[in-house]
Amino acid sequence: MGFKYTEVESTIISYLEKGLLKPGDRLPSLRKLSVTLGVSLSTVNQAYLNLEKQGLIEARPRSGYYVLSYPNHQLDYPKSPQTDFTPRTFKRKDLILEVLNVLGNEQLLPLGIIAPHPSLLPLKELNRAMRSVLQENRAEILNYEKVEGNFLLRKQISFEYLDIIPSLNPEDMLITNGAMEALSLAVRTLTRPGDNVLIQSPTYFCFLQFLENYGLRAIEIPSNPKRGINPKDVREALDRFEVKACIFSANFNNPDGSLTTEEQKKEIVALLAQKEVPLIEDDVSGDIYFGVHRPKAFKTYDQKGLVVYCSSFSKTLCPGYRVGWILPGRFYKKVYELKATTSVSSTTLCQLALAEYFKNNSYTKNLKKLNKLIELQMKNILVAINKYFPKGTKATSPQGGSVLWLELPLQIDSILFFQKALELGISIVPGNIFSTQDRFKNFIRISCNGLWNKEVENGIARLGQLAYELIN
Repeated sequence: MGFKYTEVESTIISYLEKGLLKPGDRLPSLRKLSVTLGVSLSTVNQAYLNLEKQGLIEARPRSGYYVLSYPNHQLDYPKSPQTDFTPRTFKRKDLILEVLNVLGNEQLLPLGIIAPHPSLLPLKELNRAMRSVLQENRAEILNYEKVEGNFLLRKQISFEYLDIIPSLNPEDMLITNGAMEALSLAVRTLTRPGDNVLIQSPTYFCFLQFLENYGLRAIEIPSNPKRGINPKDVREALDRFEVKACIFSANFNNPDGSLTTEEQKKEIVALLAQKEVPLIEDDVSGDIYFGVHRPKAFKTYDQKGLVVYCSSFSKTLCPGYRVGWILPGRFYKKVYELKATTSVSSTTLCQLALAEYFKNNSYTKNLKKLNKLIELQMKNILVAINKYFPKGTKATSPQGGSVLWLELPLQIDSILFFQKALELGISIVPGNIFSTQDRFKNFIRISCNGLWNKEVENGIARLGQLAYELIN
């Protein structure tokens, strides 16, 4: 999973982005760069070959490698949405089902699905853990697990996340069937039909689907693509409306990739604590970060047990295992009751296998490799968008997560774009389904699975051509 040459590629691309290397410049020799970065000659050579395939550099006989091209400007960021705070219901069920229908379709280029490419996951280590559990022939693999989940797994998760949630205790946690069940349990625990729920806009369409299914009304506050959620907007909504709960994603929000600052997180948690308003936190993207340190969570600053924290390993380790977890805080008893009467417990075998994996492998080490690959693919996709898409296209350049949020020229309808892309064998997600207010009709979301190759580049090129056709 992951290779050192991708780190070399990232280094060269960062030089290009910063203008330290310009078209026509000679790159450092293989030997010089191998010494500078502390990697082998073959590693540098592989990185240069890949960059050459991408059309960024070229080899000149007996002269070395030279920068061939690189966009001389970065794409502008999409505009920050303006919302009117009016409580609304959500009716996008048919479109959401159409989007979800592409899951598992291997005939499509998966630019609409948020999941790492299987080749980048620690398959051997996970298989070894699974075999170990099966070979022990323990009768417990055939039995129901406890409602709250396997204790060893909860203990391992607690160890992994102590830096993010210092007070984390295995007894405070329940294992769920992915983060979706965790979020559903939280919404059902904290709300009743007709209640107002505060969400950021744009937001993950499944949150909006929850609100529709449970008869709730959404109050949208803007999510700034660069700065995330503004505490002033939270305060205004709390002052104007009776809010029963909030659903926020502070770390690399889906779909705009925004990161809410640590100071803003602290202030928002304090505001909600004053009003005794619970916060449902979706942190499934928090582990996918490109900086030195993982960002903290809202839960980090929770002193009153009002933050219900939800996460999973579906975006980083094993999507098919469907292992998630929830920290219900002061609402533990009610969440436990709902879990027990909904799914009883999560799959025993997958919990045991994942606990075995954590016992013998470094999740952090594998995560670091995966994050490097996702970051590299994201940069390459942005270069391709700049190259192939019409003038006026805007895109985010997030510090983590797995999504890019594109604002297309106004003439383009994202639903039509989505349908035409499917005809080309490419899945993307139309912006319309990320809000109740029809504010993202010319936006699309593109997902990054960490794999960059000619097929992906050709897919971006075809999408760019489609954009031109729809304009004309």
